[in-house]
Amino acid sequence: MSPGDPIRIAVFGAGHWGPNLIRNFDNPPASIVKRIVDRDAARLQQVRARFPGAAVSQDAADTFADPAIDAVVIATPTSSHHALCKAALEAGKHVLVEKPITTQGDAADELAALAQRRRRVLMVGHVFIFNLAVQRVRAYLEAGDLGRLYYVSMVRTNLGPIRADVNAAWDLMSHDISIANYWLGAEPEAASAVGGTWINAGREDTVFATLRYPGGVLVNVHASWLNPRKSRDVTVAGDKRMLTFDDMDIMEPLRIYDKRVSDRATTTEVVDTFASFRASIREGDITIPKVSTGEPLRNECEHFLDCIRTGQRPLVGGAEGAAVVRALEAIDRSMRDHGREQAVRRSS
Repeated sequence: MSPGDPIRIAVFGAGHWGPNLIRNFDNPPASIVKRIVDRDAARLQQVRARFPGAAVSQDAADTFADPAIDAVVIATPTSSHHALCKAALEAGKHVLVEKPITTQGDAADELAALAQRRRRVLMVGHVFIFNLAVQRVRAYLEAGDLGRLYYVSMVRTNLGPIRADVNAAWDLMSHDISIANYWLGAEPEAASAVGGTWINAGREDTVFATLRYPGGVLVNVHASWLNPRKSRDVTVAGDKRMLTFDDMDIMEPLRIYDKRVSDRATTTEVVDTFASFRASIREGDITIPKVSTGEPLRNECEHFLDCIRTGQRPLVGGAEGAAVVRALEAIDRSMRDHGREQAVRRSS
C-alpha cells in the first residue's frame, strides 16, 4: 500500500451489523471494500446487490492469502473471533473485530501479543467509545469537574434482539464495561452479578451486575433484552457535581447537576427538621453542554484507518478488549456462584 492509496478492506460477516461496516469502509479515496466473506450464500447474494463493487466469497483462507487485502473487519459470531483474528494477524493483515474480542481472556491476551509482535493494528469495535458525548464525559472526569467519583449507574435495555450465542452481559453490558474502563482509566477489581434465563437455556436474558473499581468507585449495570422500553441511561455521581448521559437524546445527551451533599450533613448531630435536611443538600444549576453524540460508527472506522496509516495506538486495542472480556468472565462466575463477588483476573 502506497501513501495516498485507499486501504483495501475485506469484511467478514454480512449479517445484522456487517452491512453497516461495509457501507462505512466502502468510502474511497480513504478505503474500499474489496471482498465480503460469509458462509451463507443467500446472504452474499443480497450484499452483492447492495455493494456491486465488492467481490464475495465463502472462503476465509483465500482472503487471508490475498496480498491485495490490507485489513480485515470481523463481524461474525463471537465464538469465531479468535480463530479469524489470529489467522488475519498471522497473514499480516490489520484487524478490526467486533466486540467482544473473544470468549476468553487468555485468548484475547494472545491476540494482543500477536498484533504487537507482527506490528499490526488490532482494534476492537466498542463503538460507544467513539461517541462524542462519551468522550466529553471522560474530559470532565480527567479535569476533576465532578470531584471525587462515588459511583456510576448504567442501564441498557430493549426488547430484543435476543441472541442465542451469548448472554445479555456479553452482548449489551460489554458496551458499558468498555465505557466505564475508558472513563475511569482502570479495570474493575471485582464483580458480582445475578441474572435470569427465560428464553434460551443457559443464556441470561437480564443481568444485574456491580463492578468494584480502584478507589472504591462502584459501577452498577443493568442489561436486558427483555424490556418494553429502549434505554441507554447513565448517572455519574461525584462529591462536587453529578452528571447524566442519555444516549437516546440526540440533541441534549448530557446534563451536569451542581448538586451534592455538603459537609454539614456529617457535622450536624441530629437532622430533625426539614429545614436542617435541606441545609445539608446543595442544589445548584443544571448545565446542558452543547455536544452531539456524533456518528460513532463512522468515527470508529475513520480511527481504524488513521491507526493503519500513522501507526498510532487505537483507543480500544487488544489490551482494552481483553480487559472487558476478563470482567465479563468474572460476571459469569458470579452468576454461577449465586451472586458472590469474584475477583477480576489480571492479564496473563
